[in-house]
Amino acid sequence: MNEDVLSRSGGRILVDQLGIHGADTAFCVPGESYLDVLNAFYDVRDRMRLIVCRQEGGAAFMAEAYGKLTGRPGICFVTRGPGATNASIGVHTAYQDSTPVILFIGQVGSDVVEREAFQEMDYRRMFGQMAKWVAQIDRADRIPEFVSHAFHTAVSGRPGPVVLSLPEDMLVSQAVAIDARPYARVKAHPGIADMDRLREMLAQAQKPLVILGGGWLALVQGLQGADYDVFGRVVAARSQVTLDQVLAARIEMNVHADPGCSISAGLQPHERKHGSALGGLRSLGA
Repeated sequence: MNEDVLSRSGGRILVDQLGIHGADTAFCVPGESYLDVLNAFYDVRDRMRLIVCRQEGGAAFMAEAYGKLTGRPGICFVTRGPGATNASIGVHTAYQDSTPVILFIGQVGSDVVEREAFQEMDYRRMFGQMAKWVAQIDRADRIPEFVSHAFHTAVSGRPGPVVLSLPEDMLVSQAVAIDARPYARVKAHPGIADMDRLREMLAQAQKPLVILGGGWLALVQGLQGADYDVFGRVVAARSQVTLDQVLAARIEMNVHADPGCSISAGLQPHERKHGSALGGLRSLGA
């Protein structure tokens, strides 16, 4: 194939990879540090939405909500310096809530790195403790590799945020790059012996209590499994409630699992009705 046909700017390669991995929406606050990416988004506006936000914290929270509701990585683009610091709250939330998010940050050109260029920051140090992986793409021909790894890392095992820094000169450089394949989710799960042991422990428990983590989506999905019915029968046998009441609690737990400090007025009667149980869960950080 003609090499000229394959030659693309770094920004175009990046947006092409997002499409390959199934991204249909991205959130951003535009910045001059990644103008070539914005140009590439314009070229694919018929199949990929770019939602422009007023502030980077809001953009990051939107990406986090997208990831939480769909199970797919929420995509967010911000510029360097204060843009990245504003977005950090969304990254921190995604890390604590186990939400897949990929944050792309425009970075200073590689020719001025480590010279205290305008709004330059070391994002590996900044995001190192609030993200699953932080890296910088220094070569345009390696964008498919980095983006593929970002998607795999964000959704595999315990989901969470990934941060990729994008030097400005890398995005405008031309490169011949081979597109990656769409990412495949890799989920860890307990073995048969582990599940047998869990059932044995529940059967022997006098007052069983299960705290399910992994974020809102994981909680809802987890409570829809067949093993919940097994757990419900054990709880019913060890307490004064009926099996129907235990199984019905599945719906209420989906609502009350994380009421927070600003619970809806419509839920307050349920909160008072189940105050003792929910209060115990809230004290445990559920």
